Amino acid sequence: MMMNIVVEFFVVILKILWAIVMAGLKWLIRPKEKSVAGQVCLITGAGGELGRLFAKEFARRRATLVLWDINSHSNEETAEMVRQIYREQDNPMTKEGAVGGVEEVPPFQPQVYTYVVDVGKRESVYSTAEKVRREVGEVDLLINNAGVVSGHHMLECPDELIERTMVVNCHAHFWTTKAFLPKMLEMNHGHIVTVASSLGLFSTAGVEDYCASKFGAIGFHESLSHEIKASEKDGIKMTLVCPYLVDTGMFRGCRIRKEIEPFLPPLRPEFCVKQSMRAILTDQPMICTPRIVYMVNFMKSILPFEAIVCMYRFLGADKCMYPFLAQRKEAMNNNEAKNGI
Repeated sequence: MMMNIVVEFFVVILKILWAIVMAGLKWLIRPKEKSVAGQVCLITGAGGELGRLFAKEFARRRATLVLWDINSHSNEETAEMVRQIYREQDNPMTKEGAVGGVEEVPPFQPQVYTYVVDVGKRESVYSTAEKVRREVGEVDLLINNAGVVSGHHMLECPDELIERTMVVNCHAHFWTTKAFLPKMLEMNHGHIVTVASSLGLFSTAGVEDYCASKFGAIGFHESLSHEIKASEKDGIKMTLVCPYLVDTGMFRGCRIRKEIEPFLPPLRPEFCVKQSMRAILTDQPMICTPRIVYMVNFMKSILPFEAIVCMYRFLGADKCMYPFLAQRKEAMNNNEAKNGI
């Protein structure tokens, strides 16, 4: 009995080493991207900047798009951009080969569907998911992208805004996954993407509700990944996206130390989505951008808390959100003054 455990232990060690070697090779040799043509891709928060960029990238790869957002106008704007991409792809002038020949392009019918959904309300998620199944079909790729931030210090933040942050950034992932995962398990096919944040790996001051919601989303994603592995459904893939600060305006005013900022500027949304798409299409389990985020997360795991505080203070990351919070507070006060509140 003891001999069996010893043998199994060494087998596990070999498997771990092999996994490390294979992961290293993927850094050196770029894996081939899978095709998503004709597959149904649902994106939450599709009216926002990242959601819109994801939609355009999947449209260029001829996926059928299902766009969810609480804002009908911005969602329809995204849909029109997607339709324009479809029209360009359907134009024979765009099908010329690089050597002057004509490529064989599969027949493609432009398909994009928009739904007004509040992902923070599970009834809205479940009822709209049923409409999607009836009108479009089963979802192959679920991109949980919707997110909000309250922009208040915890003691100044109304309870309802804290609850809203938690519900949209974390709880909504449960509702959307419960709506679409059963069919994925039945078919042993699908891909679930969690767009989280580096603030779900390590935190900073002033955005407790946001950090908690993203920590929760990452915990949900990791636990679900283990559950799918345990069920031996190898046809279902999971990708966790953890970017550093993205220049979408969501955290406008956030600043780290000015001497460090040129080396660690906010990410361009296009770069963030491009890196995320590469990870999704190569079935990469996790993507952090930029790569230094991996190192910061590792250091946070092994260093004492006081050492982390020293590092944060050196980088100016300990109070990096304070200018953002001050701007939000000033904007709110100005709006209140204008409205006579």
